[in-house]
Amino acid sequence: MASGNDSLVTEFILLGLTQEPELQLPLFFLFLGIFVATVVGNIGLLVLIGLNPHLHTPMYYFLFNLSFIDLCYASVIMPKMLMGFIKKNNISYSECMAQLYFFAFFVIDECCVLTSMAYDRYVAICKPLLYKVIMSPQVCLMLMMGTYAMGFVGAMAHTGCMLRLTFCNGNIINHFMCDIPPLLHLSCTSTYINELVAFIVVGINVTVPSLTVFISYFLILSNILRIRSTEGRSKAFSICCSHIIAVSLLFGSSAFMYLKPFPARSLDQEKIYTVFYTIVAPMMNPFIYSLRNKDVHVALSKTLKRRVF
Repeated sequence: MASGNDSLVTEFILLGLTQEPELQLPLFFLFLGIFVATVVGNIGLLVLIGLNPHLHTPMYYFLFNLSFIDLCYASVIMPKMLMGFIKKNNISYSECMAQLYFFAFFVIDECCVLTSMAYDRYVAICKPLLYKVIMSPQVCLMLMMGTYAMGFVGAMAHTGCMLRLTFCNGNIINHFMCDIPPLLHLSCTSTYINELVAFIVVGINVTVPSLTVFISYFLILSNILRIRSTEGRSKAFSICCSHIIAVSLLFGSSAFMYLKPFPARSLDQEKIYTVFYTIVAPMMNPFIYSLRNKDVHVALSKTLKRRVF
């Protein structure tokens, strides 16, 4: 019955978001709607950016990658979560480790992309004359390669440490996904290394990017206040506010989730925090970055006219 890491568990049971029978069906339709909105919103942005040459700029290059990451991110978590509302949700040991890996990979990627987007806006607003030189295609490509490399390294660190554990304290995960804290609760071997790695990796990928982002936007806002044109100030302020909302949603909930001591955690509370950065953030991002964006509105109008005529 042992698996590849000498674990006594070959299959886990995901308890899901709640055990209340009367809430299962309403929550299923609620999260199904969120999943559909996430898929449609992010695929819509991918198509719009791909089909419209005037959106082939650094800002939309990063937004294209953000939408791709959000789409993959939601697809890793939500199908299994939805199944849990309508039937007993079993997941094999190997599937659980794979979900953990891709979850860590995409959430780290998202943190890094948001940081790159903040830097892009800083250069665009504070150093407009040097924008094309600083944010060249080569620099954008290097930033994205660095993003995916950080995701790969962080995900390998988390998953590699999890594979060394032996699970013999039951196989019921008090969560709707294979996340680090609930899995550590099931281990009957020392989790000190896992906790240390989680603190370091999350600290690097949440604290450093969030400081970078908020310093960038502080400099941007101070520069915006010096813009004489009311229209230019309004446009810059609108873009920055949307970015700050997206960043706060992701980094705030992630920090609450992982930068606390593991023994002091409440798994039921953590499920709520996880909903914000795994489900709400991927759904909100395409709307946050497009609803008040004139470039996206123009691209959508052109695309619809081409399809009609």
